Amino acid sequence: MPLVAGVDSSTQSCKVVVRDAETGALVRQGRAPHPDGTEVDPAAWWTALRAAVDAAGGLADVAAVSVGGQQHGMVALDETGRVVRPALLWNDTRSADAAADLVEEAGGGETGRRFWADAVGSVPVASFTATKLRWLARHEPEHADRVAAVCLPHDWLTWRLAGASDLGTLRTDRGDASGTGYWSPATGKYRFDLLERAFGRRLAVPAVLGPAETAGELHPAALGTDGVPAGAAAGGALLGPGTGDNAAAALGVGAGPGDVVVSIGTSGTVFSVAEGPSADATGIVAGFADATGRFLPLVCTLNAARVLDAAASMLRVGLDELADLALAAPPGADGLVLVPYLEGERTPNRPTATGAVHGLTLRTSTPAHLARAAVEGLLCALADGLDALVAQGAEVRRVILVGGGARSVAVRRIAPQVFGCPVVVPPPGEYVADGAARQAAWVALGGDAPPGWRLDGTEEYAAEAVPAIRERYAAARGLILERD
Repeated sequence: MPLVAGVDSSTQSCKVVVRDAETGALVRQGRAPHPDGTEVDPAAWWTALRAAVDAAGGLADVAAVSVGGQQHGMVALDETGRVVRPALLWNDTRSADAAADLVEEAGGGETGRRFWADAVGSVPVASFTATKLRWLARHEPEHADRVAAVCLPHDWLTWRLAGASDLGTLRTDRGDASGTGYWSPATGKYRFDLLERAFGRRLAVPAVLGPAETAGELHPAALGTDGVPAGAAAGGALLGPGTGDNAAAALGVGAGPGDVVVSIGTSGTVFSVAEGPSADATGIVAGFADATGRFLPLVCTLNAARVLDAAASMLRVGLDELADLALAAPPGADGLVLVPYLEGERTPNRPTATGAVHGLTLRTSTPAHLARAAVEGLLCALADGLDALVAQGAEVRRVILVGGGARSVAVRRIAPQVFGCPVVVPPPGEYVADGAARQAAWVALGGDAPPGWRLDGTEEYAAEAVPAIRERYAAARGLILERD
């Protein structure tokens, strides 16, 4: 019974699961928090990883380890491998002007967006690594001068696990590389010309591994004695290539053709597995790669589970009571609409936008109406992403709903009314870490595909679609877009 470990180094915390490589059965797990903020010293991720590994009982008996990590983050290294400055995370929007400039320099408007979509499958927005590099070059030249290499959060953690010997041993995978803005999913190659356009000069970047290639072995001293694999002196546990969080989540839930995954975490993501690359010049759909050799067209929103947190805070209730309140109000909340741009927004690309409430009357001035409007607003923003995927050719047979926000009974029951299709909800789990573990099992066991682990306990929700919910939301959203 070989064991494997999967790591989810997310925005808020680090989770580690240890599973049976053949069956996927959970053996043990651990977690540790990350600091708040949109820029973080990567050393904090390393500290959290070590703590999470200890909480999970160590890695002494595992055959392979893979790391799933938050996408896009810029980890800048000097020629000795030291971190130059705190990493800018995916949700740091200070590079919004840099993103706009990169599009403008490529011809602006439709021409500029088409250039980038054709080149790397995505149009630059503030989340992408390329825009953060442009920001660094312009605003912190003293730091930029020291940068010799750039990598992503999961790349850096994998490198540290392998012993961090030199910059030439940095490794990544297709899924995470496709979110940088300088790697093409269509060609499978870096676009160094675009990296140079963003930063001003060439940098070292990680080698891109195939889906089941190894990134080396777990270094005997990487995690301290508690984390050393058995027989480490003769060779440690294998390291999988790792991947970005969304590609790992797709692996974790076993998404296939006709499945659209909607993840409600710190960010909201809507993505499907595709056989070919996409190139959406509107910039709404990011044409990412997945972790299996296929592709992962994806729409991302900045505002997701925290919308529920904010609504609960305003109403001074817990999340369970918020759900009860939402279900006590009628579909459409009698016309009350919340547009949930509480942290700016990525889709649509409005990094400086704010949220808004429309349709407030004496009748709708109740906690139940506001709770319902918050849940519907969150889901409508994600449904816009679903529409964008369909416009790019995605097939939607069902929606797989995951993430912390999926634990809300109101979200689960209202989702079919908004999405207009059946919604299935797997049992609560760490699906990014599970996907990383499944990749680790693929590396350990070999074969042409990852092992077919069963996912038991999935619930299905169905309801008649209520078009008026999305119609009112679209009208309110349009007012914000006109204002901006």
